[in-house]
Amino acid sequence: MFGCASSQAQDFKTHKVKQGETIENIAKLYHVSVNDIYSLNPDAKKGIKTNSVLIIPKSKGYNPAPKAVIEKELVGFKEHHVRRKETLYSLAKEYDVEEADIKKHNTFLYANNLRKGDDLKIPVYKKVFKVTEPEATSKKYTVLPKEGKWRIAYKFGITIDQLEALNPDMGEVLNVGDQINVPNLDVKEEKPIDETYSYYKVLPKEGFYRLKLKLNLEQEQLEILNPGLKESGLKEGMILKIPYNIAVGETINTKVEGVDLTDSITSYKSKHVVIMLPFQLHKVNADSLQDAKGELSRNQLLNMSLDFHSGALMALDSVKKLGVSLKVDVYDTKNMLSEVTQILNLNSFSDVDVVIGPLMQNNIEKVASELKSYNIPVVSPITKNVTLSENVFQSRPSESLLYDKMVDFVKKDSLKTNVIIISDLKHTKVSNNLKQTFMSAPQIFSRKNKKGEDAFYILDQDILTHLKPGKNVVFLESDNSGFISNVTSKLNSMKNKESNIILVTTNLNAAFEDDEVSNYHLSHLECHFPTISKSYNEDDNNSFVNAYKKRYGVTPNKVAVRGFDITMDIVLRLVSSEDLYLSAIEAPLTEYVENKFAYKKKFLGGYYNDTVYLVKYQDLKIVEVN
Repeated sequence: MFGCASSQAQDFKTHKVKQGETIENIAKLYHVSVNDIYSLNPDAKKGIKTNSVLIIPKSKGYNPAPKAVIEKELVGFKEHHVRRKETLYSLAKEYDVEEADIKKHNTFLYANNLRKGDDLKIPVYKKVFKVTEPEATSKKYTVLPKEGKWRIAYKFGITIDQLEALNPDMGEVLNVGDQINVPNLDVKEEKPIDETYSYYKVLPKEGFYRLKLKLNLEQEQLEILNPGLKESGLKEGMILKIPYNIAVGETINTKVEGVDLTDSITSYKSKHVVIMLPFQLHKVNADSLQDAKGELSRNQLLNMSLDFHSGALMALDSVKKLGVSLKVDVYDTKNMLSEVTQILNLNSFSDVDVVIGPLMQNNIEKVASELKSYNIPVVSPITKNVTLSENVFQSRPSESLLYDKMVDFVKKDSLKTNVIIISDLKHTKVSNNLKQTFMSAPQIFSRKNKKGEDAFYILDQDILTHLKPGKNVVFLESDNSGFISNVTSKLNSMKNKESNIILVTTNLNAAFEDDEVSNYHLSHLECHFPTISKSYNEDDNNSFVNAYKKRYGVTPNKVAVRGFDITMDIVLRLVSSEDLYLSAIEAPLTEYVENKFAYKKKFLGGYYNDTVYLVKYQDLKIVEVN
């Protein structure tokens, strides 16, 4: 306990590296060891650069005293007529001034040599004795609204770790008005946050090459956007300014770290959340248990609404435990546009912070249109294609994003891989699109019957003639379970040490999950596919799943998990940013039980979720591909 207390009491200073300084000079200046400096600034082992900021532990032996200096003060000039053989050097010695002082007051000497006959003004100085107090290396700073650790670290040109070292007692969440220690920079040196840009935290071992792959930005572009980066170099935890809406994390071998918004809550002011779902409770006969059960078994919208609502309730309970105050209104839209209109007309929405739902496209667009004048964001939970007006957040990623995710994955390795495209006739367009990307890939189509119709099978020789030693990636595009079963069983039998076969598809539809298709074959072929949500692993001790089982007595299905993930994300975004719109910049990527969210703004439109998962079958389970 004594050791912990001593650590917390440790004081720190900052040092801005001057030209010519070495780590040994700086350690000697502050009466600390070189290793003391390296322990707080591990990047310094690679060398220090001018203008970079170091965190210095305060030593008991370091007590900077005031310094006495003699300064010169200009009091007038003497006239001098240059004679033969006189030089700037001789005149400087004669009048006890610097050559630069003579040039400064006789500017024609910058471009011309001194000549006989020149008339000069020689400055006359008097010496002044001054005592200067040592400049403070850090200062107190008052946290402003919306400011978290990364904003302040960026503002003062240090990493988040350095900010935390300067403030060992600082909590995880900064509150408006908190007093913290920051480098003693001049106001002109502070870097303001520009909301028209996004910001990126440099991860461990990331160099300019990795950032180029991830951000699609050259080193020179990053240095232009971040003055001082050229001198300081990249450091772990450094905050970089990057173009707004830049797509990150979609390249292979790189992964954007998701932001944990539970550590970023800045506002505990009550938020007003509205949830709209098509429960259609008017169809449920509450007086008859048998009728109610019958309606539940028949009504898919009712089931979906109840499942989503159950997950949302779990999320609302979770954020309340974090100290967040909420007012929540739940409305039954009955899946009727007229009911939606009535809800909007009979209730005040002026103080609402967000609306989650409704589910159906026309109802969402109606709500968004009516609430646009209030600038209230409307989140589409499940619907694929919603008109993205400026206040709409479409949480479900687009189908095109799924296709691109799979194609980009294969494309990264296509030079070392033999690519084959197999499809039925219905999916000829997809096959042709893949062919345009993988031009050397052969296309194999399903065989036809005597009538020229798709017979949904292929023969062994159709595949064997195109297999090569080494890695073979086979695209399979179909929604016919018989055809999928036929192809996967053949590929499974052909996979061996010489010809490794990896199955991929841009659309894992219901046919792949049909009983006719062997999960063993899909697992043996390591079937890769993109998906809007991954499946939680039941072997993991997931706190949400455990709490859901305890509350409802069953494991949560995908709709319930989505209800939890979306509600949790939206509420945490509201309390960690000024509003949902700004959170799209401040929280570029968030991830929960099965879903992740990275909202990008459409030009002259709303926001869409721009991130999906790439997963594969492995040992009869579905796991994420890293």
